[in-house]
Amino acid sequence: MPRPSPDRAGLMAALERATKTLSAQNLAVSQAIAERLGINVSDLECLTMARAAGDNGVTAGDLAAATALTSGAITGVIDRLERAGLVRRARDDTDRRKVIVRPTENVEKTVPPLFEPLHCSMTEIWTSYTENQLALILDFLTRARDVMRSECAALRDAQRSGTARKHHSRRAA
Repeated sequence: MPRPSPDRAGLMAALERATKTLSAQNLAVSQAIAERLGINVSDLECLTMARAAGDNGVTAGDLAAATALTSGAITGVIDRLERAGLVRRARDDTDRRKVIVRPTENVEKTVPPLFEPLHCSMTEIWTSYTENQLALILDFLTRARDVMRSECAALRDAQRSGTARKHHSRRAA
């Protein structure tokens, strides 16, 4: 593989720094919003998934799988969200072992206003890009998300098996 040019190497280093600081800032915003709701960041992420599922709700198992939290930890998350009046839980009609988590009506009155200023600012940024640029940004974010999911799974697998995590390049040699 050819060595990156100094300009490309500098850009790649800048991208790495920018993605790290974006990740940290995203966490800070999530923390601030979670604090306003009286919950924690993991709770907010699960609430976001429940909101995305809408009236169909999301199962506790799906929340556990998506967040890599244990079933016991997810029970605590659901308990806190329920106490905050943000979700309600019900047994699945077809499989009574499953718990379905649905957002309450209170969520749509409480949560969107907290995100609205950020949404408006982000929309302003997005509208400054062409459709091709937006497609490229979306491609990057989607692929980066997939890499993060894969890395999370690999780290957890290595933890469970007691082995060291080794890097495996996605590129053919």
